[in-house]
Amino acid sequence: MTGFFYHPDFLLHDTGPGHPERSQRLIAITEALKAERARGNVPLRPDFAPATLEQLSRVHDLNYLEFLAKTQKKDFFALDPDTIGCSKSWEVARLAAGAVIQAVEEVGKGNLKNAFCAIRPPGHHALRDRAMGFCFLNNIAIAAAHLIEEHSYARILIVDWDAHHGNGTQHIFYSDPKVFYFSLHQYPFYPGTGAASETGDGVGKGVTLNIPLAAGSGDEEFFRAIKEKLLPAAQDFKPQFILISAGFDAHQADPLTGLNVTEKGFEEATQVVKEFAEKECEGRLVSVLEGGYDLKALADSLILHLKVLSED
Repeated sequence: MTGFFYHPDFLLHDTGPGHPERSQRLIAITEALKAERARGNVPLRPDFAPATLEQLSRVHDLNYLEFLAKTQKKDFFALDPDTIGCSKSWEVARLAAGAVIQAVEEVGKGNLKNAFCAIRPPGHHALRDRAMGFCFLNNIAIAAAHLIEEHSYARILIVDWDAHHGNGTQHIFYSDPKVFYFSLHQYPFYPGTGAASETGDGVGKGVTLNIPLAAGSGDEEFFRAIKEKLLPAAQDFKPQFILISAGFDAHQADPLTGLNVTEKGFEEATQVVKEFAEKECEGRLVSVLEGGYDLKALADSLILHLKVLSED
């Protein structure tokens, strides 16, 4: 089955009034799942532990983690103009990272065929030593490092289709030949990285592939990049595990971006990546929520994403 990793404590991360990355995002997702009766084929997985300091320190500096731990003493705080938290945020962020670790564990062991992690705060902008763009801990990078360190995986593919480039994930693995980072994003746009010329460094040269899309690009451009750019590169890399940074803010209704992708575009992209995972790495696939700030567009896109993941 497809696992759905969620915990109500994710709602405790309070970003304040008017912030786009708010608890209502997960409420919209869980309510949509109930309405669709989709949970029959997508079992809820609420039992996971917060990531440990050892697990986090594989991708984040200890000084940064210690700094985040001290934020528990503050009612509200801002790590940058966009990244807001409260006294609960550190523990919620650790729990979110722990959810993704548990998801890759269960999929890797064959207990689940694949999984989706409905978590917050998101992660792909978080750098080794600082928060950025709503992100505290780089959840998907932490899970990839766990697979490498604990289970000796040598080839992990990260597919990032959030409308914003995942600069944190790219930076963490830019010189690492074990992680292929593919990003499809609006450009030029926040955070200013993700040019096609950014392809990796040193022994990691060639295992970063950025596909910048112009504002106004829609399903056709989005799907073409997945099929014509991602698939050939992934076939050459031969991944043993696939992780998706599943942002849904490329949707045409999203208030923060300028792409015109529809739910159908996300559905087709999910189908292609899932079929590739089944062919190349025994279906080992874990998808992790990143952006998506129009509540209806997020919920509608996510329902189709989950339906594809859970189909036989």
